[in-house]
Amino acid sequence: MHIQILGSAAGGGFPQWNCNCHNCRGVRSGKVRAQPRTQSSIAISANGTDWVLCNASPDIRAQLEAFPSMQPARRLRDTGIAAIILMDSQIDHVTGLLSLREGCPHQVWCTDMVHQDLTTGFPLFNMLEHWNGGLQWQRIDLVSPAFAIPAAAGLRFTAIPLRSSAPPYSPHRGNPHPGDNIGLYVEDLQTGGTLFYAPGLGQVDDSLRVWMHKADCLLVDGTLWRDDEMRHCEVGDKLGSEMGHLPQSGPGGMIEVLDAIPGPRKVLIHINNTNPILDVDSAERAELGRHDIEVAWDGMGIDL
Repeated sequence: MHIQILGSAAGGGFPQWNCNCHNCRGVRSGKVRAQPRTQSSIAISANGTDWVLCNASPDIRAQLEAFPSMQPARRLRDTGIAAIILMDSQIDHVTGLLSLREGCPHQVWCTDMVHQDLTTGFPLFNMLEHWNGGLQWQRIDLVSPAFAIPAAAGLRFTAIPLRSSAPPYSPHRGNPHPGDNIGLYVEDLQTGGTLFYAPGLGQVDDSLRVWMHKADCLLVDGTLWRDDEMRHCEVGDKLGSEMGHLPQSGPGGMIEVLDAIPGPRKVLIHINNTNPILDVDSAERAELGRHDIEVAWDGMGIDL
């Protein structure tokens, strides 16, 4: 199984266009040693030719251009995208679908709740019907969560409901439902390689730990270093826990969770522009290194 990190940042990217926090100001001036990042999205393939796109960020055009396998040029009009899975209906995970309209129709796999959001509060499915059939919804059923994608032979996917909230625009923002946000457990049926992918992860319970223990690689939420990071950096007033993101530090944080799972490769993705781990020379980045936890970067490849 080939996994390509197309984008590794949280919403807004890094540096964020309107932000002058320590990290954003520092990377622009060259005083902070960090790599710019686009908004979170990955691609998965069993054969290196047919790719499943997980989320479609607003930066999708640049991400596809930076990864030649996504433009194999076999025909006059062509793409390596075989299917699309949406982990949630957050703006920074779905807006890229608009930029993919010239390639419609696309098979889009998502839960009932995500489909509801994208036909009501942010009706992308409705809008894109006018482009060659638009988005063809393939239902992710949380009662029978394992599914196969015909265009991605050799891979088996299992959707795992995560505890989180719907986006601010959602009609049920204050009333969370299973399926608002999912993780994925992906198996390569030939090599046996397994991936657990959860770019938005607010809580880790015992049932989730079972899936994480089974995986060869954990690609998980790295949004914030500390729960009050937005307040600490004076760029917002929400806690990470209120936004559905488990911070790395502190009791019960992501470092503690990952330390309790020996064996798999551990990689953080969906990293907010305020997170000090973006700075290669930071004490926080060194702390991750002591725990054998990696930080994803745009263009990073993982083979399982």
